[in-house]
Amino acid sequence: MAQATHMEFVQKAFDTLRGKGKDGVQFKGLHTVYSGFNAAFREYFPDDDPQVVTKALHDQGLIVVRPTRGGAMIYMPDSAPASSGATALGKMGL
Repeated sequence: MAQATHMEFVQKAFDTLRGKGKDGVQFKGLHTVYSGFNAAFREYFPDDDPQVVTKALHDQGLIVVRPTRGGAMIYMPDSAPASSGATALGKMGL
């Protein structure tokens, strides 16, 4: 089997590693550290840094990366919550 691309790996991780809340609903995002994503990425792509790759995918608009306590959250563009800055501006009426 051919090795997956970075984006294929991220999509597979997103589909399989996201946890569920107490209500049983799957989370919208994937925590890069707590889910085991970073460790799995480093094992699968030993010559690549997951932070560099996810930033590049973010810059291309393929995923959304948000810093969070203990790591980062990865979202698919259609499931990412509004940025806190945009939310604050909306509340301010600006």
